[in-house]
Amino acid sequence: MGSRRTKNVLVLTTAAAAATLLLGGCGSGAGQGEATGQPVAPAASPSASSSASGAAEPTSASSSPAPIEPATGSGPALCKAAGLTASTDATGGGAAGSVYMELILTNSGTEPCLLRGFPGVSLTADANGEPIGAPAVRDASSPVTDVVLAPGQAGTATLRYTQAGNYPDCSLTEAAGFRIYPPQDTASLFVAGPWDACSNADIKLLTIGAFQAK
Repeated sequence: MGSRRTKNVLVLTTAAAAATLLLGGCGSGAGQGEATGQPVAPAASPSASSSASGAAEPTSASSSPAPIEPATGSGPALCKAAGLTASTDATGGGAAGSVYMELILTNSGTEPCLLRGFPGVSLTADANGEPIGAPAVRDASSPVTDVVLAPGQAGTATLRYTQAGNYPDCSLTEAAGFRIYPPQDTASLFVAGPWDACSNADIKLLTIGAFQAK
């Protein structure tokens, strides 16, 4: 009897323990189910987070400079013979049979105008006569610049005249002055003055530079 009672007590104790374990296991399983019922997203790596954050940041407006707008405006018109007066200044002297002078064009109009480049220069028999001999050769060593002349202002170009007597084969002809064509103009001005010219066009007595500001 004692032994059977002891076995019954052990069976009951074992059953109670098993029931306790079963209840504990069910409680634990419910908790895991609540935690795992929704899928858990993997944690983002630091590089992925940084990349996503960088993609979301707006680009700074100052990262690229604004384009520079080109200047507008047509500027002053080219100087024309009708709005200019011409003169020469030979006080620059001479050397080796040449005379250096300044050819001066002055704006006699009421609006600014632009001188740019080389004038055309020839020796001529009179104000309306034909040129005598070869026209002036351009001196390429002088820079071409924009010379804006306000009313009353002048631009100058260096004019060199070589003495006709330097050339034994010169067909000597008396000239009454210089015929002057402003750059890009077909009308001309006249500067009076007695000069010896060579009628043969292969002899070049004149050299002219580009206009510069006075």
